[in-house]
Amino acid sequence: MKLPNYERAVAPQKKITEYLLSLTHRDGKSKAKFFLRFGFSVDAWEIMATALLRHAAEHELAKIEESPFGTRYVVEGEILAADGRKPFVRSVWFIETGGEIPRLISAYPPD
Repeated sequence: MKLPNYERAVAPQKKITEYLLSLTHRDGKSKAKFFLRFGFSVDAWEIMATALLRHAAEHELAKIEESPFGTRYVVEGEILAADGRKPFVRSVWFIETGGEIPRLISAYPPD
């Protein structure tokens, strides 16, 4: 099963630049170290956004978690990095209860 409405998914600029690629964010800095090694950068954040949206569209769901606030979807698979390599990544998306648009909430290498 694919991420519902993956063609309408959004990967917000702030989520990428101020979290996933931020070496100063308390929770994001380990993710930033990983993604920066593969050529992603804050200056070209759109490349990472496009790669994550493609990741969500191309791979099957690994996990679905329901909550009173909405549904969390986990996608796992290779991502096309800015430097051309293809690391294995887990991306996490959320659709609010009553909503239809998946929003990126995180991405990281699986343990």
